[in-house]
Amino acid sequence: MYSLILHGKKLQKWCHLSFSVQKASSFSSSFSSVATAANASLRDGRKGKNFTASYLVDSLGFTRKTAESISRRVSFEDKGNADSVLSLFRSHGFTDSQISSIVTDYPTLLVLDAEKTLSPKLQFLQSRGASSSEFTEIVSTVPEILGKKVAKTISRYYGFIKEIIEADKSSNYAKLCQSLPVGSRQGNKLRNVLVLREVGVPQRFLFSLLISDAQPVCGKENFEESLKKVVEMGFVPTSPKFVKALTVVYRYSDKRIDEKVNFCKGLGFSEGDVWEMFKKCPSFLNHSEKKIVRSIETLKKCGLVEDEVLSLMKKFPQCVGASEKKILNSIDTFLCLGFSRDEFVILAKRFPQCLILSAETVTKKTEFVVKKMNWPLKSVITTPAMFGYSMEKRIVPRCNVIKALMSKGFLESELPLMSSVLVCTNEEFLNKYVRNHDDKELVHELMAIFTGDRLS
Repeated sequence: MYSLILHGKKLQKWCHLSFSVQKASSFSSSFSSVATAANASLRDGRKGKNFTASYLVDSLGFTRKTAESISRRVSFEDKGNADSVLSLFRSHGFTDSQISSIVTDYPTLLVLDAEKTLSPKLQFLQSRGASSSEFTEIVSTVPEILGKKVAKTISRYYGFIKEIIEADKSSNYAKLCQSLPVGSRQGNKLRNVLVLREVGVPQRFLFSLLISDAQPVCGKENFEESLKKVVEMGFVPTSPKFVKALTVVYRYSDKRIDEKVNFCKGLGFSEGDVWEMFKKCPSFLNHSEKKIVRSIETLKKCGLVEDEVLSLMKKFPQCVGASEKKILNSIDTFLCLGFSRDEFVILAKRFPQCLILSAETVTKKTEFVVKKMNWPLKSVITTPAMFGYSMEKRIVPRCNVIKALMSKGFLESELPLMSSVLVCTNEEFLNKYVRNHDDKELVHELMAIFTGDRLS
């Protein structure tokens, strides 16, 4: 199997609403208390996220979008500890670029104790004998290594990573494989990671596997068999789904997977449906039968009938991973913005991702298009894909162009349909609203608004 993979195996490419008023009334009381607590928690969480995002912009020069993304993974309301962590890295020779990379990949380090937790680990790794440049390169490449608690574990993985980085530079993988200990868990892990590298799995996924205790990379025979199955299923190695699928296939026997498939067939899915959902979301088969049934019942509480629930899950199997509390809080967010329960159900059917979006994202985008652009809520219902678009890259630049055209009288003060503004490609938008004017100065001005990403 190893020789087959190493010599490059070709990979295949895979490539009526019903909602009763009585049910709505009883359902309302079921989540009102949850919503009250959630709103208070949301306010506190938002305060920390806003502070964190601003700190990252000011201290490391991140864009606002990147900073906000990081703040969703870690947040704090005081800069003292984060300042100490950044100072510690700089004192050990890390450049600002390397520190930015570390914070992007492993932001949890910003809330660890700089002197008691991080400093001893950095000093220990420096004592391993690597040059200063090698040391900072290894840590900035795999900052998760600083999350390991035992010195022996840190040392072992540091050595593995160092060997792989050196092999990268010399392309001498054969020598690396020959030097591995035979039959050991560590040897199996490094061999398996190198095999995944050969089939095209990106380095950013490989190093995470290397320092984890993920089962697929620790075995040998099961690893080879599982890898073959995932390859034959058509998962693309460059996608994160490849490693996730490998984890699921490795974990379960053929018999257990057949049992899971048959269980889903008993719920109304076809076997083809199950495998399509697995390809969209490999963790779908990781969920217990109890969890899948509970998700179906939660979606029914939202007002969806059984056929609509199955259709929604086939379209967006990720919803099975969402807790009942998260879905109920999502409903409450939409209700607070002025949508009715019936309209929420329509939104969920058209754009199931709205079930797991954060209240902050839903509120920010809805208030922008409704309050700043004056589109009615009805437009959001007919164009729910809007929730999946980037504010910075798509919604704001395009809306700024539309507002500029309206202020100059080019649209006769008539707001275009939201779908005609947001759904089309960039080229289609530019051809329709920017390049179609004879006035070159106007075209230049509109293009500056579009590319400048300016809020008006």
